[in-house]
Amino acid sequence: MALTTIPPRAERALTNPATGEALPERPHSDDVELDTCLDRAVAGQRAWASTTVSERGRVFLRMAELLGRDAEIVAETITEEVGKPITQSRAEVAKAAAALVWYAERAESLLAPEPTEVPEARIEHRPIGVVLAVEPWNFPVWQVLRGGAGILLAGNAQALKPAHTTVGSAEHLARLWAEAGLPHGAFTVLHIASAQTHRVIADDRVAGVTLTGGGAAGAAVAESAGRHLKRVTLELGGNDALIVLPDADLAAAARAAVQSRYSNTGQVCIAAKRIILHREISADFLAELLPLVDSLVVGDPRDPRTEIGPLARRDIRDEVVGQIERSLAAGARLLTGGTTSAYGGNYVAPTVLGDVRPGNPAFDEEIFGPAVAVVEAEDTDDAIALANLSPWGLSASVWTADTSEARRIAARLEVGSVFVNKGTVSDVRVPIGGVKSSGFGRELAGHGVREFTNPQTVWVVEAEEER
Repeated sequence: MALTTIPPRAERALTNPATGEALPERPHSDDVELDTCLDRAVAGQRAWASTTVSERGRVFLRMAELLGRDAEIVAETITEEVGKPITQSRAEVAKAAAALVWYAERAESLLAPEPTEVPEARIEHRPIGVVLAVEPWNFPVWQVLRGGAGILLAGNAQALKPAHTTVGSAEHLARLWAEAGLPHGAFTVLHIASAQTHRVIADDRVAGVTLTGGGAAGAAVAESAGRHLKRVTLELGGNDALIVLPDADLAAAARAAVQSRYSNTGQVCIAAKRIILHREISADFLAELLPLVDSLVVGDPRDPRTEIGPLARRDIRDEVVGQIERSLAAGARLLTGGTTSAYGGNYVAPTVLGDVRPGNPAFDEEIFGPAVAVVEAEDTDDAIALANLSPWGLSASVWTADTSEARRIAARLEVGSVFVNKGTVSDVRVPIGGVKSSGFGRELAGHGVREFTNPQTVWVVEAEEER
């Protein structure tokens, strides 16, 4: 399919979010370059699909080793591009490497043929081809490998459209995959504008698409994929609730809330953004929470002591500030933090908003920054209703000493994952994904490997012996 010409250009000026210093620009590909990339991805996928699953596992192990070797370089690139505190950037790289090892060690079992009730028939998991991966900026290594590991292990190619601000991280991954032994083109970085994404989805060389991002982008990609009958998965963020009941360990719940909400300066999809407190323990919980928030270290993301860095871009900072201001104007109470920071620039102080109710922006909207809403519930049923009163359904955290009750609560929560006495987290061993406006499909674990496979039924009847 021919591609409409879009001249090469840069999407926006790239700057280090902490210092404002200019970063190298990458122009967008024109039609000829994009065609070359897609042809290369097809050839790479065919070569990769012809390898054994055990060989793919060996390439994954080599990639994990290379990530370990280059861990500091990759972490510094992440911090430079998005302002993530360096200790968190290092942890992101380590997590990605560990996930690759996990997949490598289980490669053959994850893709093993499945028996059926028909003795002669079984299900073989075949790759579908080239998968376009539209990935965000907030986890430029973990996010790319979180979905991409399953795509690649299944024998597909990953054609990556990274966020414009994280191309450096993406290009380093491409170099490491090549060094690890992945066939040329099986991991391809596409330098394309958002408008070109739909042209790529429509291309016959692309078999599927996965996107992590905002709701508007997800809806547009889903519509395009549906029009062209392409496989699609979406992870579109959330407004996760952390529910604390009277019998909970309040100190542990407060620590988990701070870790979940303020990691990556609050720029995490699967994070506790609404803390829903049973009214009996509301004051006691805040007495645990607020000192922890106030003790967070804000500073230069290159400093290992820093826990809160700048937001990734000025427009993100402005949006978060606007949401906090509108929430206060609508009746929320500022418990700590606010819209200003001593560091200026892209920084926002770690913020807690109290007296938040439905209808307030802090309750209704996803704030993608270091601010959390505190909501009081009359009882457990009210807490569940408040948690579900959201268009999103990514995950939730429930804190109670009664684990049987927690399981009953989990069954009533409209989310993809429920964590009991644990903060929300992504873990390679379990699938991640949402419901409602948080999207559909799953990444990680075996589910993530099989999302982009053709579950082919193979029914073999032995030929009769010649008489």
